[in-house]
Amino acid sequence: MSSAPQPGAGAPQQAGAPVRSIAYLVSRYPELSMIFVLREVLVLRALGFRIDTASINPPDRLPEKLTPTEREEAARTYCVKCHGVAGAATAHAKTLLLNFAGYWCGVWLAFRLAGLDLGRLFLNLMYFTEGLVVGGWMRRNGHTHLHVHLASQAASVGLFVHTVFGVGYSMTVHGPDEFYDAKGMYLAQKIAAADFLVCISAYTRSQLMKLSPYVHWKKLVVVRLGIDPMLFSPVPHLAASDCFEILCVGRLTPAKGQHLLIDAVDRLTQQGRRVRLRLVGDGPDYTSLRARADRLADPKSVIFEGAVNQDRIRSIYAMANVFCLPSFAEGLPVALMEAMSMQIPCVSTRIAGIPELIRDGIDGLLVPASDLDALVDALARLMDDDELRNRLARGGRARILEHCDLRRNVEALAAVFSERIPN
Repeated sequence: MSSAPQPGAGAPQQAGAPVRSIAYLVSRYPELSMIFVLREVLVLRALGFRIDTASINPPDRLPEKLTPTEREEAARTYCVKCHGVAGAATAHAKTLLLNFAGYWCGVWLAFRLAGLDLGRLFLNLMYFTEGLVVGGWMRRNGHTHLHVHLASQAASVGLFVHTVFGVGYSMTVHGPDEFYDAKGMYLAQKIAAADFLVCISAYTRSQLMKLSPYVHWKKLVVVRLGIDPMLFSPVPHLAASDCFEILCVGRLTPAKGQHLLIDAVDRLTQQGRRVRLRLVGDGPDYTSLRARADRLADPKSVIFEGAVNQDRIRSIYAMANVFCLPSFAEGLPVALMEAMSMQIPCVSTRIAGIPELIRDGIDGLLVPASDLDALVDALARLMDDDELRNRLARGGRARILEHCDLRRNVEALAAVFSERIPN
């Protein structure tokens, strides 16, 4: 599970050395479901990097709903859409005046990528316009390299920034969403244009290898996400002893498999077991999940906590006997890392990057995705076997300490930046 750069290679920059400056672009920042970006930015700054953040959209919550750290980040983040039509018109005019050739290269890219699809052309022209706004912001702040999280819409904006302004361009690719419509996401063009691509798992790298010629494979480097194991440290269990608590943290979407988890809870209840499921998160599946829970013999056996900020999430982890993420599609789930770090035994699925994090029977239990019988059996095993729960909990914590320490993994990312981004 080792990353390409050696931990420690991205140590804080020495006094007197030029500060390495990187512009970060995210579709929405801060965003609860992408809290790992904020953590990464803060550690990079602590390592001596100048990281300025830009967000296509405003934060996902009102200012009063953000944590103090998130409010501070939101205040210092450049919001592209917050400048409206006037900002877009100004960006077009200034780029035409100062970078005439680059401007028309961007227009040509919008048409070339769209082909004969007018819908795609419209979207591309929107990405082009947002790219002009981002490029102008970078120019004003002296940035010559843009790094984008996720290879989707924000990376399309980044592709236009690179084309028009000639800045350096790199991405952190998560998957699997970006791979579903590789042609529509222009992944081949993004890979070709990028100076390098950071992959959060070997699975992610394999998918990019599949989508790109061998000549580009040297651009692909694996650097995993991480969490702070001191912040997410084991705490005394708070759950009521008469009810087995299962926790699932993640957006309420089809990919997370929460409907299957409610079905599993129903099965366990029918076996005469006292079990309670807590679902933390919000999303498009809320209504259907609530309707399914209401049809259970005991609807109170499923509790919907809603979206929970980082300042509350650890107290909810502390209530869990088991953490379960029965996903059908994933990158490398940070919520699993957090639960493992807090020494909560975990059950998840044998898909994508998850087996790189959990070794079945050592650091947690893995079941085939969509297999309800296997999921019920795994949860029942943990309910019935205290020794197994304790062993997997200790193994999970050890796995995080060895491979998913936030500081060490961001140091590895810093090493990639230092090696591949010119001063």
